[in-house]
Amino acid sequence: MEKKQLLKGEEMKKESALSKLFKYAGNYKYLTIASWVLSAVSALIALSPFYFIWKIIKEVLDITPKFSQAQNLSEYGWKAVGFALLSMIIYIGALMCSHIAAFRVQASIRSSLMKHILTLPMGIMESEGTGKIRKIVNESSAATETYLAHQLPDKAGAVATPVGLLALLLVFDWRLGLLSLIPVVLSFAIMGTMAGSRMKTKMEEYQNALEEMSAEAVEYVRGIPVVKTFGQSVFSFKKFKNSIEKYKKWVIAYTKELRPPMTFYTTIINAVFAVLIGAGFMLAGGNYDNKFLLNLLFYIIITPIITVTLSKIMYSSENEMIVEDAIKRIESILEKRPLPEAKEEKKISKASIKFDNVTFRYENAGKNALNNVRLEIKEGEHVAFVGPSGGGKTTLASLIARFFDTTEGSITIGGVNVKDIPTKQLMSMVSFVFQDSKLLKMSILDNVKMGKKDATREEVIEALKNAQCEDIIEKFPNGVDTVIGSKGTYVSGGEAQRLSIARAMLKDAPILILDEATAFADPDNETKVQQAFSQLSKGKTVIMIAHRLSSVVDADKTFVLKDGEIVEVGTHKELVEKDGLYAHMWNEYNKSVKWKVGA
Repeated sequence: MEKKQLLKGEEMKKESALSKLFKYAGNYKYLTIASWVLSAVSALIALSPFYFIWKIIKEVLDITPKFSQAQNLSEYGWKAVGFALLSMIIYIGALMCSHIAAFRVQASIRSSLMKHILTLPMGIMESEGTGKIRKIVNESSAATETYLAHQLPDKAGAVATPVGLLALLLVFDWRLGLLSLIPVVLSFAIMGTMAGSRMKTKMEEYQNALEEMSAEAVEYVRGIPVVKTFGQSVFSFKKFKNSIEKYKKWVIAYTKELRPPMTFYTTIINAVFAVLIGAGFMLAGGNYDNKFLLNLLFYIIITPIITVTLSKIMYSSENEMIVEDAIKRIESILEKRPLPEAKEEKKISKASIKFDNVTFRYENAGKNALNNVRLEIKEGEHVAFVGPSGGGKTTLASLIARFFDTTEGSITIGGVNVKDIPTKQLMSMVSFVFQDSKLLKMSILDNVKMGKKDATREEVIEALKNAQCEDIIEKFPNGVDTVIGSKGTYVSGGEAQRLSIARAMLKDAPILILDEATAFADPDNETKVQQAFSQLSKGKTVIMIAHRLSSVVDADKTFVLKDGEIVEVGTHKELVEKDGLYAHMWNEYNKSVKWKVGA
């Protein structure tokens, strides 16, 4: 089975960028194909006016100097205009087809990415970085839209044009026709070197540097208030500057690599004119009759089309490399596997939690975040996880909600392994109140209703009341219908936490995890938050993660973690009497509370 999956993965890598894009297009791929056909037809019809221009020149030369005898000039002129307009109309039709298909593909890619991201462990967002993922979702998908909407139809037209030109050029004077086509052959050879594997590698390195610079730019802008406050402009800019230098390095390398072939390419496509005139007169051998002058003049008029056509093909080849890189980045997200999902809902009668020899290591980490953790939390018990930063407190809590899977050992809720509980059922059993409360740009009502989608307005208001949020609602003219983040409508950290508690109350899950939930609360808000916690915690299994030890002194049991291991367990009183790590932390905490300026 595993071998089959590997072979399938290799096959996907061998697929062209276009075939991969077609998978997202569905039936809209036929619109893309239609755009190619229409663009090619448009390009061929666009050559027709040149035939009628040739006819006009021929007639003028034949009747010179008796121009009054001209009979068909008007007819030929209108035919040239008519075919030019027809070509434009067909080309517009081609672009309409390509744009509809391109927008569909872009929407499908973004939808697929977002759906897949939602199935991934939460640690993926942390390891990859939100800036990088956002860039892939937005910019990489946008690159595919530009390619399908504009570059591919132009490429189809650009490929059809030389075929039509070949027929057209050889009809009049095959010698001049072949001379005109020599630059085409040389240009294609040069473009082959510019679109080779070496240049693709350079393009990838360039895009990586651009991605890193963009991420650093976002972080720098976010940190400007801190930078300005503490006057660390030089130091803080250093990392951003390094990313700029790295980007500069790859831009220069990419440009230097392209410079020689681009120089030759530009010289060749612009040399058609000179070569054609010089060689034409040599071929004529001094016999400059009307027919020769007519053909030479015709070739001089039509050769600029060759230059334009070659330029379109070159730019489409460059954009093809960009799209291939974009697809590779999109696939780097889609290739990340979600956690295995249980199918059948389990009957769980108790909200007890048990860790049995749990070991966990983050992806690409040098050491374990947790080592052989054994603990048991009874139903309705209120426990606390405390300890130095980086000890594994948040990791321990995250494993309960299965944000990650354990590396070794098992975690059970009510005797059932969390791996055997469907995600929807597991999420209905666990509520989180995070340190950094996440409120979306929507009304207070809708933010709280995320805890229970089918909740009535009255249930939401009751939850807000129980969470001590009445003062928040009263200060806004629109009350619960106030949109957070719009027109200067913002809430403080403590207020956001109370709204998050209201959301958790509405959800009413039997297991509650509080991750540094009072971290950003001011004294007044902290009192209200604690009151809200008391209401929220009734009859529930509660896990509190805290650095502020005063908030967990009443816990039924406290687990002290250090370096991924539980080093102490007991009540607040028992742990203080042990005079171990907890007692040391408690003493230091009390000193910090008494600290004052100048002391």
